[in-house]
Amino acid sequence: DASSELGIPLTSVYDTLVYQDLDGSFVPGLAERWEVSQEGKTYTFHLRRDVTFHDGTRFDAEAVKFNLDRIANPEMRSRKARGMLGPYSHTEVVDDFLVKIHFHEPYAPFLDSLSQVYLGMASPAAVQKWGAEYQMHQVGTGPFIFKEYVPNDRLTLVRNPDYAWAPTVYKHSGPAYLEEILFRFYVDPAVRALALESGEAHVMGELPPKDAARLEEHPDFALFRVAIPGQPLQFFLNTQNPPTDDPLVRQALLHATDQQEIVDTIFQGYSPPASGPLSAATQGYSDLVETLFPYDLGQAGTLLDQAGWTDLDDNGIREKDGKPLALRGYLMSWGHLPEIGQLLQAQLREAGVDLQTELVAFPAAVEAAGQGLHHLAPMTFSGSDPSLLGTTYLSSNAEGGFNWSKVRDPEIDRLLKEGLAQLDPTERTELYAAVQARIMDLSLVLPVRDYVNLNAASASVRGLRYDRRGWFPWLYDTYIEE
Repeated sequence: DASSELGIPLTSVYDTLVYQDLDGSFVPGLAERWEVSQEGKTYTFHLRRDVTFHDGTRFDAEAVKFNLDRIANPEMRSRKARGMLGPYSHTEVVDDFLVKIHFHEPYAPFLDSLSQVYLGMASPAAVQKWGAEYQMHQVGTGPFIFKEYVPNDRLTLVRNPDYAWAPTVYKHSGPAYLEEILFRFYVDPAVRALALESGEAHVMGELPPKDAARLEEHPDFALFRVAIPGQPLQFFLNTQNPPTDDPLVRQALLHATDQQEIVDTIFQGYSPPASGPLSAATQGYSDLVETLFPYDLGQAGTLLDQAGWTDLDDNGIREKDGKPLALRGYLMSWGHLPEIGQLLQAQLREAGVDLQTELVAFPAAVEAAGQGLHHLAPMTFSGSDPSLLGTTYLSSNAEGGFNWSKVRDPEIDRLLKEGLAQLDPTERTELYAAVQARIMDLSLVLPVRDYVNLNAASASVRGLRYDRRGWFPWLYDTYIEE
C-alpha cells in the first residue's frame, strides 16, 4: 500500500511526539513528558526545547498545532492520518513548548497514533512554502534529510549532521551512522531477492517465502522475520447471505479449514496460523481464541448435518432443498490469495462444500464485498492498537465500510466503544478480549495466518531493527561493516 511504501523511508525523516518501544510501551520523542486528564479528553505535552527542522526553523508548540490542524482539515483528504486522530477537537498552545490537545470524547489510542510516522512533525514553513509540491520537498526533524524523490523509482535521504535528540528506542545518540540511503521501489516480488543477491541492494523487504528460505541458508545474508500486529489474513463470512447466514455453516467452515497445512504449504512455515480476529503480535491479543475452532473434519460434518446439509446423491457436495452447498469467494492477486483459495477449496470440498472463487482487481473485490455479494471475502489490516477492530466489526461500517461480515451486534458495538474510551490498560485489555471472544462466538471470520514480513539484509549490515508495527526499519543505528 502506498502509505506503507512511503512510510518506510519517511520514518527516518520525521520524528514523532512519542515513540513506541518494541515491548509496546510509549517513551518520549519530541515530547519530553505528557499527562492525560482524568476524563481522558485532554492530552498535555511538554516539548523538547532543542529541536530544529531540517530547514533550520524551530520545532515548538505552534508546529504541533499546525500539523494536527492540517491533518484534521477535511480539504487535506489525508484519510489514514485523519482517522488516527479520532474525535480530535483542537490543539491549544499554552506557551512555546507546552501544548494541550483536546478531544470531543475520551480517546485511548492517541499515544499509539502519535507514535506513527503518519502523525510525524513536518516543518510548517516548508509546507507553506511548497504547498501542493510538498510531497517532493519534505522537511522533518529526523536523523535523515529528504534529498530527492522520483516516484516509482527511487527516494534518497542524507544524514542530518545536527541530529541530537534521539529517543531511547534507539541505541546511540548524535548523528546517524549512514551518510546516505537510497530507496528503490521493486514492484515485482520475484526480482527483490535478485537485487539483494547481486549487491544492488543491502536490505530488502517483503520477500516471497521461497526466496526467504533460500537466503536463510546462505551465509552472506541475514533473514529478519518481523511479526505484523493487526488483523491476520482472514476471510470475512457474510452473515446476511445464505447459506453463511446460518451460524452452524460458519462454524463448520472454521472446523473444516486446516490453517497449519496452508502456512506450511504456501508460506513454508514462516507464518503462524491465525486463530482469531487479531494477530498474536497485537496489543490486547487474547490467546483464549486459540482453542475454539481446531481443525476437525468430523465436527464440521456434524455441524453441517445439523444445519440440514447432506450429500444425498453421493457426488461429494452436500445439498439442501435441492440446492448444492456452494459458496462464492472473491480473491485478489496479493498475499498469495490465489494459492490459498485453491487449497481452501480442496479442504472445504472434503467437508462437502463447493467454494467457487473469482480472481478480481482490488476495487472490484471491495465493491463486491461492500454490496454483500460474497460468502467469503479476504482482507488483512495492520495496526498495533486493538481499536482497529472497529473498522471491520462496528455496525456503522456494515454498509459501505469494511464490515464485510455484515454483522450488526449491539454487544460488539458496546465493547468497541468502551475500548476506545477506556484509559486503564487492564480494563481495556479485558474489553478487547471480550470483543474477540464475541466475534469468534458468532463465527464472523475465518482466520488464516498471522502476517510476517520477511526481510533480508547482507551479512555486512549491522544494527538494523524494525519498529513495533513491523513494516518500517529503524535505520538510525544501522551501519555497514566493511
